[in-house]
Amino acid sequence: MRGRRKGATRLVPARLAVADVLRTGSAGLRTRPVRVVLSALGIAIGIATMISVVGISASSKADVLRRLDRLGTNLLVAAPGDSMFTGEKTKLPKGAERMVRRIDGVEQSAATGSLSGTVRRSDRISKDETGGIAALAATEDLLKTLRGSVRGGTWLNAANGRFPSVVLGSVAAERLGVTEIGRQVFIRDRYFTVIGILDPLPLAPEIERSALIGWTAARRHLGFDGHPTAVYERSADSAVARVRELLPRTINAENPQDVRVTDPSSALQAKAAAAGAFTDLLLGLGAVALLVGGVGVANTMIISVLERRHEIGLRRSLGATRGHVRLQFVTESLLLSGLGGAAGAVLGTLATFGYAMSTGLPPVVPLWSIAGGFGATLIIGTVAGLYPAVRAARLSPTIALQTA
Repeated sequence: MRGRRKGATRLVPARLAVADVLRTGSAGLRTRPVRVVLSALGIAIGIATMISVVGISASSKADVLRRLDRLGTNLLVAAPGDSMFTGEKTKLPKGAERMVRRIDGVEQSAATGSLSGTVRRSDRISKDETGGIAALAATEDLLKTLRGSVRGGTWLNAANGRFPSVVLGSVAAERLGVTEIGRQVFIRDRYFTVIGILDPLPLAPEIERSALIGWTAARRHLGFDGHPTAVYERSADSAVARVRELLPRTINAENPQDVRVTDPSSALQAKAAAAGAFTDLLLGLGAVALLVGGVGVANTMIISVLERRHEIGLRRSLGATRGHVRLQFVTESLLLSGLGGAAGAVLGTLATFGYAMSTGLPPVVPLWSIAGGFGATLIIGTVAGLYPAVRAARLSPTIALQTA
């Protein structure tokens, strides 16, 4: 048995530094810039789609939550329900809004009452052309309770609420074509002077589509019976659930089941919760685009291996190991995917900001979407580069050098 010669050393392959790995991995990218751009485009489109979809969804949700913070989630509305005996609409008692104020925790309350008759620009317009505008009697505290504001003019008060004056909701004013204070509109059988126009009220769309008349003027000029058809109340946030239980019994102690209580903010809360419901489908489309981009990267890397067989053979003959070759092509695939991911992140962020600014939404791009998207590109780059890298490493140096 022949022993090892004394003083002989075992050859150990040199380890590549990080700079050397990046230099060799980017060599193929620098020599073929057009192919790099086209291959990275699929990755960029996929990442841009995913980030913009998440960003736009997050911006919409942030807008809804901002509106909820401003409008509050402590508003409840009590309205007459259907009688369990006759099936007809019941009536709320007169002064129901004052009864509600006695509940512990209630901070504000107001009422509106439905009025018969149509609201038209003049008496020359047919009664059938209502435009979906209702006439409502309103108490003085309504605007404060709803946290609304007047776009122009003034709100109803003890002085003007006794005379034939009217405040129009934002939608009602638009449908009537009224843009100036002092114009007159025809309600039932007489003219009322417009003294104010309201800003939009997201929590009370029925008010937006109404012409509001003072409680006293409605009784004096339109024969209003004084029974409210809606009572609005705001309470402390901690007391909302308890107030909701007490409202029916306070308004109608004999038949509390005839009082229906709703939460107007629940619609906005549901909208905020469902803001990302449609996002899943669009994210799926972005994932498909990302997958297609990954296939394009893999295809590019396979072609790169076929074109650079002579280079691979030369490196192997000069001492590069199979591990070095695998690392070179995996690094090249990662760099290619990373470039596409970075470009996609920038495009997705710009698209989100552009959409948000054009629609008045607060621009929000979650950091997790950028980090997740870029991480996905690195995973795809690794997977896409594995097969070409293994194939390159298996090339025989002798055969590879013969295919110059």
